[in-house]
Amino acid sequence: MGDKRAICILASNKKEDQGKSISYYICKKIFGALDRKGISCELLNLRNYVLSPCTGCGACRVEDGCGKDNEFNRIYEKLSSADYLFFVSPQSITIPAKLCILFEKMEQVSSRQRGDDYNSQSELHGKLAGIISYDKGDNWSRGDCKIMVHDTISIVLAALGLKVIPYNSEWNTGIFLTVRNIPAGNETLLVKEHDWKIMEETVRRYVEVIVQTSKSLHAIC
Repeated sequence: MGDKRAICILASNKKEDQGKSISYYICKKIFGALDRKGISCELLNLRNYVLSPCTGCGACRVEDGCGKDNEFNRIYEKLSSADYLFFVSPQSITIPAKLCILFEKMEQVSSRQRGDDYNSQSELHGKLAGIISYDKGDNWSRGDCKIMVHDTISIVLAALGLKVIPYNSEWNTGIFLTVRNIPAGNETLLVKEHDWKIMEETVRRYVEVIVQTSKSLHAIC
């Protein structure tokens, strides 16, 4: 398989301390699982980038990406050079705002790269992608997250030519990690409780599925 590289995209908009956020914890576990496979991984925190919404200006350049957004171009260059892409997102009304902007521009640049030749492929074509989301664990939340987060991201990535790897027959677009809310002592506020061991094992198994899929595809080719 040679040297493989992965990018872990942290999509949360929340202003949490990076070292203590759930998203960061999940990314660390992805790093560890990939490292055991001899695969390097880089964290790409979208909060660190100032992305401008696509205006349809037509300034996309095949060689350089967006003609007006160097921040996006930095991200796109990283994504284009990776073999695996992991998207870590909280469950909310829909996917986080910066991830929406990123996807919109990825589609525009990819379309410009293909031009009028529908048989040509963008730089992202064929890359393997994993989607990891998290929220409270009731049945409504799980189903809602599947539709609003996983299916949305999966449709976009498939349109870009990426291969979203399923976890199992129920979660055919990634994995959902449970976060429960419990009373914080005598306070009225709620704090989040995490079953770290289960979360870590689920992430490890999903990374294993993705890497094994890559090996199978490589053997076929």
